[in-house]
Amino acid sequence: MINPTSAPQRTIMTVTQLNRASSQLLSNHFLTVRVEGELSNLSMPSSGHVYFSLKDTNAQVRCAMFKNQQRRQAFKPENGKQVVVKATVSLYEPRGDYQLIVEAIEEAGDGALRRAFEALKRKLSDEGLFDAANKQALPALPQAIGIITSPTGAAVRDILTVLKRRFAAVPVIIYPVAVQGDNAKQEIANAIARANANPLCDIIILGRGGGSLEDLWAFNEEIVARAIFASEIPIISAIGHETDFTIADFVADLRAPTPSAAAEHAAPDSQEWLARFIYLETRLQHHLQRKLREQQRALEWLSKRLQQQHPGQKLARNAQRIDELELRLNQAMRLKLRHQKNRLETQQAKLGQHNPAEKISHYQQKLDYLHRRLPVAIAHKLERMDQCLGRASQTLHAVSPLATLNRGYTLTIAPSTGSIIRSAGQLAIGDMIETRFGRGRCTSEIKTLDRNGGNL
Repeated sequence: MINPTSAPQRTIMTVTQLNRASSQLLSNHFLTVRVEGELSNLSMPSSGHVYFSLKDTNAQVRCAMFKNQQRRQAFKPENGKQVVVKATVSLYEPRGDYQLIVEAIEEAGDGALRRAFEALKRKLSDEGLFDAANKQALPALPQAIGIITSPTGAAVRDILTVLKRRFAAVPVIIYPVAVQGDNAKQEIANAIARANANPLCDIIILGRGGGSLEDLWAFNEEIVARAIFASEIPIISAIGHETDFTIADFVADLRAPTPSAAAEHAAPDSQEWLARFIYLETRLQHHLQRKLREQQRALEWLSKRLQQQHPGQKLARNAQRIDELELRLNQAMRLKLRHQKNRLETQQAKLGQHNPAEKISHYQQKLDYLHRRLPVAIAHKLERMDQCLGRASQTLHAVSPLATLNRGYTLTIAPSTGSIIRSAGQLAIGDMIETRFGRGRCTSEIKTLDRNGGNL
């Protein structure tokens, strides 16, 4: 590298050497810079590279953003846009042009914030955080009003002034928070959660005074939007001026154009309520008077009816009726007793005619006679049966096999089966047979056998 400051004055440099030395000098001195300016002379050739100029009111500089960096960009550059670029300082040696090699580009100021605002707005809207169905109704007469804002700002003074004027009897609870800066979003979300965790109030005003988009940005943060949506206490948003809109305005149950207007919505007008109370008191008095007149007329009518239907008159009529019924009852009882007495006498006469005492005596005599005849009849019956039994026994003995056996005959039986042996054909040599006599029996073994022998 040729250093022109240290080179001898007689050294003559070529244009290439000069441009290269200048390029290296710029690169070494400006490592990475961030530059804000307006886009102009935008060129986007088919190569995918982007060329443009970045200018302000007094100067401009050429810029180049190569294709590989361009693919990473979500922001689309346009002429006239105010942007901030992150770049290195370089020199295009072939022409000796001083330029910036851009690594990243983003919209400057309100532009970037607006894009972030619109992106979050779309996201929360798609999730339903802005839906009217999720909005809570404000209480007609709140028991206490909570205010989440800066304790030193003009907004809290405006709110308190209006609340005191409209309904000074309603208590006010202030939850002090930062309304701008890095910590503001977390403080606001925490204050909403704290108010819900210990619900001392039944309506909340979330507000601050006017300011730039950056000043109001804490109310465009997602954490604040979700805290508002999760609140079980209705929230009125009162942020900035009437023309200022934040994400908090869309999520809140009601958006007021100013903090003072929010106080008007939160607190009822004490004069209107007083007038309403007077009107209701008057109506109540008229209603009570009318009701008393109606009840007086009803009482008079009932008194007349009571006189017409006095209990004494009813008692006298009922006493006469009771006497009449008593006489009829006594007469009916006497007639009934007389009838029953006649019927009893008739039944007694019939019973005497059918007295069982005589029949009992007759049947008792017959029973005694039968008792006396029964032993004789039994003895005669037994004698006849004994005679029949003797005759049957003689007949049975005459046909009994034992009588046959007693005359010298025997009965041969196969011991194994108990069957009677009727012929020699049923036997074989060595068989055992049992022979029964008129008295006794014996067992024999077949030694000889003649199956063809003649009959006796």
